[in-house]
Amino acid sequence: MDKDLIIDVRKDDISLALLENHRLIEYNKEELGGRGYNVGDVYLGKVKKILPSLNAAFVDIGDEKDAFVHYLDLGLNFKAFDYFVKKLNPNTDSRSLFEGVKIDDILEKEGRVADFLTPGQPIVVQIVKEPISTKGSRLTAEISIAGRNMVLLPFADKVSISQKINSKDEKHRLERLVYSILPPNYGVIIRTAAEGKKAAVLDAELKSLIHKWEDSWPLIARSKSVQKLFSENGRTTTILRDLLNDSFTNIHVNDEAICKEVIDYIAMISPGQEKIVKLYRGHEPIFDHFEVTRQIKGAFGKIVSIKQGAYLVIEHTEALHVVDVNSGIRTKMKDQEDNSLEVNMNAADEIARQMRLRDMGGIVIVDFIDMESQEHRNQLFKHMQEAMSGDRAKHTVLPLTKFGLMQITRQRVRPVTEIKTAETCPVCHGTGKVGPTILQDEKLERELAFYVKEKDVRFFLLKVSPIFEAYLTKGLWKSIRSKWERKYKCRIKVEGDTDFSILQSQWCRLNGDPLEE
Repeated sequence: MDKDLIIDVRKDDISLALLENHRLIEYNKEELGGRGYNVGDVYLGKVKKILPSLNAAFVDIGDEKDAFVHYLDLGLNFKAFDYFVKKLNPNTDSRSLFEGVKIDDILEKEGRVADFLTPGQPIVVQIVKEPISTKGSRLTAEISIAGRNMVLLPFADKVSISQKINSKDEKHRLERLVYSILPPNYGVIIRTAAEGKKAAVLDAELKSLIHKWEDSWPLIARSKSVQKLFSENGRTTTILRDLLNDSFTNIHVNDEAICKEVIDYIAMISPGQEKIVKLYRGHEPIFDHFEVTRQIKGAFGKIVSIKQGAYLVIEHTEALHVVDVNSGIRTKMKDQEDNSLEVNMNAADEIARQMRLRDMGGIVIVDFIDMESQEHRNQLFKHMQEAMSGDRAKHTVLPLTKFGLMQITRQRVRPVTEIKTAETCPVCHGTGKVGPTILQDEKLERELAFYVKEKDVRFFLLKVSPIFEAYLTKGLWKSIRSKWERKYKCRIKVEGDTDFSILQSQWCRLNGDPLEE
């Protein structure tokens, strides 16, 4: 199975599209300059309020909404973290302090949060769930720093190994190797990707994870105020860290700086695979070239088509997500039971894709088409489990109820991705009426004359819809664009943008910056 990662870098955000056999299965957008990607970020927070009835506390980490940490999320070694944060200051030998902290005094399972936290107390926390709806971030005080081959655990003294590594000899090799290079007061979880890796690769990754943690010590020592200590990873590197394997065929990036960053990261986690990273230099937008835009428009609406007329209706509520399966006009088979089974099997594949694509979390209720046969019901249940087996998020699939409903729970760590595919027309502003289309070129020519004569601009980029682009550029010497260039002694590059409505247009400079009137 071919996997392609398409990275679209723009001024304000980076969009990531993961394709399997040229079909979109994951879509992420990371804002630049804002808070961006939160899960895994580590903060020095300040306890705001204790909630004895919930055995939890609110913590200020600089967000509009206070974050939430439960007593059970403080972690077994919270006393060691707390002692280290309180004692750390600019005059302290940080390494000696860290190595001297005792980690045998673990937190009691049945304790109370009020015995360990007080308002105003500094606390090192990590985000495990982004703010969703009216709720703030969910936190843990048990810090873990994930790499490609291992997860570093400060104030731990154990080496755990992934159960997916079957070879006992390999487990013993990895355990002995990591114990031999592990500094005091650090623990490690060895991930499945570490199987067969050489000592030099694991040693280099361990050092990079330790540096990330220890580089935050001066920030804690200088000031106990609320601040971000470090980010675990951006979405680009997180996807590469968790998914990169031999089945990855290409990674296309349209920005040189990000391309170099990706190459350097892959060279570190998987030497030899850097050659799959390619800088895209095409003229049309990268998502249009790889037909990602078309798939996004078709996949994020309320109604999603499946095959042969069948479709899904997807609704989002505060408490859960509801998916209704409809056969539509499909009447291929004479037998209704076989017809229902085939529609449901196709729907299961699309629903598994939609949950990954939209990052749907929490409870998902699917109303499949009714089937009488228990054998068919069991077959659909097993097929749904198989369809979701490639999903990285933790999930549970329950068998069909007697009403034909399937209940699915999926790990919810960030708000569901919503893209409005229905657009308000910028020409009519939703009224349903537009000016005469025959005069649209005259309107553009008046604007062009203004920019040439009043603003003295001679080089233009005109963004329009693909349909309008074809109209303006039809014919080599007799096209409307050519006539304008000869008449106003200027150069005009017409670019079709699939995000534009039919009559929408925008005059820009050649670098893409919009012109102001």
